Amino acid sequence: MRADRLMAILFLLQQREHVTAADVARELEISERTARRDLDALAMAGVPLYSVQGRGGGWRLVGGARTDLSGLTAGEARALFLVAGPASAATPAVKAALRKLVQALPEPFRRQAQAAASSLVMDPQRWGSDQVERRSPRFLDELQDAVIHGVQVRLGYIDSKGAETRRTVHPLGIVAKGPAWYLVAHTETGRRTFRIDRVSSVEATGDPVHRPGDFDLAGSWREIADEVDRRRTPLSIQAVCAPDGLSRLRMILGSRLEVGGSRPDGRIEVAIRGYNEYALAGELAGLVEWLEVTGPSGVRDRMAAIGRALLERYG
Repeated sequence: MRADRLMAILFLLQQREHVTAADVARELEISERTARRDLDALAMAGVPLYSVQGRGGGWRLVGGARTDLSGLTAGEARALFLVAGPASAATPAVKAALRKLVQALPEPFRRQAQAAASSLVMDPQRWGSDQVERRSPRFLDELQDAVIHGVQVRLGYIDSKGAETRRTVHPLGIVAKGPAWYLVAHTETGRRTFRIDRVSSVEATGDPVHRPGDFDLAGSWREIADEVDRRRTPLSIQAVCAPDGLSRLRMILGSRLEVGGSRPDGRIEVAIRGYNEYALAGELAGLVEWLEVTGPSGVRDRMAAIGRALLERYG
């Protein structure tokens, strides 16, 4: 506890021009005698600190000295406090902790960090979409504790069809994607991913988690996300695109577009993933100015049918 008090006193000295024993006692809820002893201990430890006697006296850092207890560079401090702004997705606890940490930074880091906290607004909603309020699911804290402490949990879980199951899992990490939270865990059938808002109960077993030595949460999540994308868009079509239309395809299709090589006529070979032939034909029909679908034939036939229907309706 004394080490914590000494750190807190040093923070106060960096934040204010000078402090008195009474100031320290009031801030840390200790006696003035203890405060004076702690201030003396800081001076004996080599902190450039001196006392001023008489009216208006107190304790000061020599020459306004500053000690960077965080070890952060100016760039790192600015990057860190970008997530503490009023519109960021950080939790209130994270924001509060970062605002306390800023007091440990020297000038001019502190001014830059404080400015960074209010320099960026993050709005994850697309234009025209409904506002989605991001709420922490009920058992998020319990599962995060299990990950941090490395203990297995007995998990109650309700699947997408409403069936509830119970199983013991080894929590490996937690991922937030959009408004949803996911638990990545090892189970008796291999690695699984659970939506935390579908978790119905969590009970820590006390048994240690068996964590693969080479496990990397970010890499594991990329593999999971890629697999989910492949399942959601199992159909792949081949096409050629005019060079001036490639940027439009990238904007509309995103990660579902794979760009290949160029043909002798300058057009670019592409592969596009989609849910099924009907959905892809409707999506790509508006891109015929730049895109020619070369296969499979089912998508081409559906696009031709769309063209005939449009001509009949508007021709």
